[in-house]
Amino acid sequence: MNVIETNIAGVKIIEPKVFGDDRGYFCETWNQQQFETLVAGKPTHFVQDNHSKSVKGTLRGLHFQRQQTQGKLIRVISGEIFDVAVDIRTDSPTYGQWVGVLLSADNKRQVWIPAGFAHGFYVLSDFAECVYKCTDYYHPQSEETILWNDAHLDIKWPVNDAPLLSDKDQHGHLFKNIRPLV
Repeated sequence: MNVIETNIAGVKIIEPKVFGDDRGYFCETWNQQQFETLVAGKPTHFVQDNHSKSVKGTLRGLHFQRQQTQGKLIRVISGEIFDVAVDIRTDSPTYGQWVGVLLSADNKRQVWIPAGFAHGFYVLSDFAECVYKCTDYYHPQSEETILWNDAHLDIKWPVNDAPLLSDKDQHGHLFKNIRPLV
């Protein structure tokens, strides 16, 4: 696997080795030992796998959990998304900064987002299916949403029209109004 650093420490892009021929391809999408050595730098335990399917123009996020904060390893198995991680670690030198990565079934890239980040994505293809591993369980009572188009964050979403948003995402909080994570 090839690991690419981003402008925010801890958030990493992972490119698997792909072995292909005229029959198709094979790639290893998960290896605990390599992940801990090359990506996380420490023992990492995943407890939950999620799978979502969304239509073109859907924007999900920016979500985080106040309790049971989750690290996420995200990949796309069909279609293409623009995936975003926002640093909400108040003690971080990159607090309030974001990273955006194109993930697709074609490029087979994955992104590792450690705990302490808000996460969201925008669907660029007719539909997209995402699968992601989480380091803690979903805890709906502590989930919060940052407004996707918060001017302070100034995320450069590749959005042409008004995105399709859930009610929760339409009513996200401004970044400046979220309480710091403890």
